Amino acid sequence: MSVRISIPYAAIREFCRRNRVRRLALFGSVLRDDFTPTSDVDMLIEFDSGVRIGLIGLMRLQNELSQIVGRKVDLRTPQDLNPLFRDEVLNEAEVIYEQAG
Repeated sequence: MSVRISIPYAAIREFCRRNRVRRLALFGSVLRDDFTPTSDVDMLIEFDSGVRIGLIGLMRLQNELSQIVGRKVDLRTPQDLNPLFRDEVLNEAEVIYEQAG
């Protein structure tokens, strides 16, 4: 699979470090041929252990990521995913940031 948009990796790295993100990955249409100019970007976020982000915090991060990539982002955690397709999403996700160590 290949990403259908340009990823500003330096800005993503800074965002992830500042927000104690362990892993950030793309999934969904951004990795497929059905991605269009009006498609949103599905992202999967995982935080350092001990980090607690509520719904409002997650929305703030989603808005910030939308500004970084220049397109609407739909941000999910692994726990948010429907159990019926969680494994498929996790297997197909393309990691764009992973914390060292």
